[in-house]
Amino acid sequence: MNTESTAPHTVVIGAGINGVAAAVWLARAGHRVTLVDRQAPGEGTSHGNAGVLASCSVVPVTTPGLLRKAPGMLMDPEFPLFMRWSYLPRMLPWLAQYVSNANDADTRRIAAHLKFIIGDSVEQHQDLAGNTVADQWLVPSDYQFAYRNRAEFEAESYVWKLRRENGFEPEILEGAAVQEKEPALGSGIGMLAVMRDHHGHIRSPGLYVKSLAEVFLELGGTITQATVQDIELVDDKLRSVNTDQGPIACDSAVIATGIWSTPLASKLGIKVPMESERGYHVVFREPSQCVSVPTMIASGKFVATPMHEGMRCAGIVEFGGLEKGPSRKPIELLMRKVKELMPTLEYRDTVEWMGHRPAPTDSLPFIGQIRSSGVYTAFGHQHIGLTGGAKTGRLVAGLITGEQDEQSLAAFRPDRFQA
Repeated sequence: MNTESTAPHTVVIGAGINGVAAAVWLARAGHRVTLVDRQAPGEGTSHGNAGVLASCSVVPVTTPGLLRKAPGMLMDPEFPLFMRWSYLPRMLPWLAQYVSNANDADTRRIAAHLKFIIGDSVEQHQDLAGNTVADQWLVPSDYQFAYRNRAEFEAESYVWKLRRENGFEPEILEGAAVQEKEPALGSGIGMLAVMRDHHGHIRSPGLYVKSLAEVFLELGGTITQATVQDIELVDDKLRSVNTDQGPIACDSAVIATGIWSTPLASKLGIKVPMESERGYHVVFREPSQCVSVPTMIASGKFVATPMHEGMRCAGIVEFGGLEKGPSRKPIELLMRKVKELMPTLEYRDTVEWMGHRPAPTDSLPFIGQIRSSGVYTAFGHQHIGLTGGAKTGRLVAGLITGEQDEQSLAAFRPDRFQA
C-alpha cells in the first residue's frame, strides 16, 4: 500500500464485511485508509449471520401475495415471524412502502438487481480473501433447501421459478437419496433442492471478518476504535469524519454501518427508509450430528450451517426496533424446529445471539456517492449482507478510485428515495 502523505485518504465507517472489504480493496489500490468502528471488526451483524454465500437468494421477501398472507403468519405461533406490537405504530410508514413492492413486476426488478450484487458471491469472496489468512474460513460448497415433501416445495414454486430464470437450477433429491446425501436430517425431511455451483459458506463469519481486518493492517491500513458523531462538509464537499476521539481529515468516506447508517445519511440530507429485521441464531457446540453443508429448512425458515464453533442455526424475523433486548419466543421456536429436524441431536451447550439486519423498503442496498460530496454508501443488504459484502466493498472502492462506472449502479443510488 502507498503510505505517502500525498496518497488519497479514505475513512471507512463500519468494520463489518462491507466496510472491511471496501477498506481492503482501497488499500490494494494505494489509498491511505482508516477503518473506524465503535467495536472491533466483525463484532456486529457480520458475526451473527448464517454464514452462507447464497448466490441464489435473489428473490426478496416481498413476493406477490405477501399482504394477504402476513396476518396469518404473524398469528401462527409456529411461523418464524414475530412482531413487538408496541413497535408497530412506529414502523407503519416503512411497512406500507415495503409491502407496496409485493407484486410480480417489482419482485422481478428487485431480483435482477440483487443477482448483480450476489450472483457471483463465491468468486468475489475468493478474490477478496484468496492467498491471505482469511482464505481458511471460505468453503465453496452446496447450498440445499430441505422440504418435508414435494408439496411443500411446490408451494414455493414462484420463488423457484424466479431463481431458475436468473440462472439457478436446483438438483432435486427425494426419498432415500435425501438421507444418503445428508445423514443428519431426520425422516421428516423427504426432499432436497440442492444448489451445486456458485455457492459456499464461511466457517466463522466473525473470525473471517477479523482475518480480513488483519489483511488490511498488513496492507498498511489503520483501525481506529471510536464512535463517529458527524461527517463535516464544506460547500457540500467532505472535509472530515468527526469522532469522539477527534476529527479525521479525509478525501473520501464510506458509510458502512448497517442499520446504524440511517442517522449519518440523514445528517447528509439523504432519506433512508430502513427497519431492523431482528435476526436470531443458536450455536450448538460439540453437536452429536451436523449438516455437511448449509441447509435451509423450509418449514422453519432458518439455515443450519456447519461452523468452526459448532452447528449454527440462524434465521427467524422479528420486528421490534433497535432499543429492546432479545425476545425468548424466537429462540424457543428455533430450538423446537431444530428438535424436529434432528430429534436425536445432542450437544455440549448452546450460544444464543440476536442482531439487526438492515432492511430497506425496496430490499436493495444503498451503494453510491451522496451527490458529489465524496461520501459513499455501502449498507442496507437485509438478508444478504455476507453474501454480497465482498462485491459491495469492491464496487464502492471502484467508485472512489474511478474504476467503477457510477451509472451501472443507478438502481442502488443512495438518493433514490428523495422527493
